[in-house]
Amino acid sequence: MPIHRSNTSSAEAARPRRTRDDTPETEARFARLDELPDGPERDALRAELTTAWLPMAHRIAGRFRDRGEDVADLRQVAALGLVKAIDRYDPARGAFESYAVPTITGEIKRHFRDRTWALRVPRRVQELRNQVRVARRDLTERPGSATPTVAGIAGHTGLTEEEVTTGLEALDSYRTLSLDAEPAADSGALADTLGATDPAYAVVVDREAAKRGLRRLSDRDRDILYLRFFEDLSQSRIAARLGISQMHVSRLLHHICTRVRAEAQDPDADHRAG
Repeated sequence: MPIHRSNTSSAEAARPRRTRDDTPETEARFARLDELPDGPERDALRAELTTAWLPMAHRIAGRFRDRGEDVADLRQVAALGLVKAIDRYDPARGAFESYAVPTITGEIKRHFRDRTWALRVPRRVQELRNQVRVARRDLTERPGSATPTVAGIAGHTGLTEEEVTTGLEALDSYRTLSLDAEPAADSGALADTLGATDPAYAVVVDREAAKRGLRRLSDRDRDILYLRFFEDLSQSRIAARLGISQMHVSRLLHHICTRVRAEAQDPDADHRAG
């Protein structure tokens, strides 16, 4: 007795069976899009395809929901990746889904790499962070598992212990903490725990800047500065010690300080005594 076969075409038989509701049949529409010139008709068809495939983009975004980023933001990034996939897709090169999934996924990963870090860190450090994060999750997913050590994570990932340490540090550097945040109960804001700038630093800077000018002074000029600013003698007492008038001491002090100040501000300038 002959076996009756269905009249399904070979093309339909070869077409892969779709297993999800978010992967619609759009081959004919993509072929049409590829033929249309720029204009309202093409824009409308492009928008139609975007709407049809948007559920798939949202599903891909959902895979990244537990990484500290808002799901709504991830969906927007996935939608951007979908639009890029639609614009770049060539129907002659295979199914759209095969092209769109890595395109959307790559767009989301770039978002995490470039936009969600509070501080920009090298890509290698970001990769180490992700490897360490996954390894730590794998090593602690069993009930009763101890906190994995650096050596344990290194053995699980094949990384060196130094690389694991870098990845662990990056885990704590993903988000910065506001200076107004309260790190612990009744401890005040974080800014309150930070030290203030030591005013002596400015003195050190000024002293270093003045060194060159001081070295160029004559012995008498250095003696006058020492008596005035280190022994705290008045101009009259300096004048009496040096055998000159108080007015002359005043003029000398003004001239010396002006010269040293100019030397500190512009060490390459040639300053001549007046």
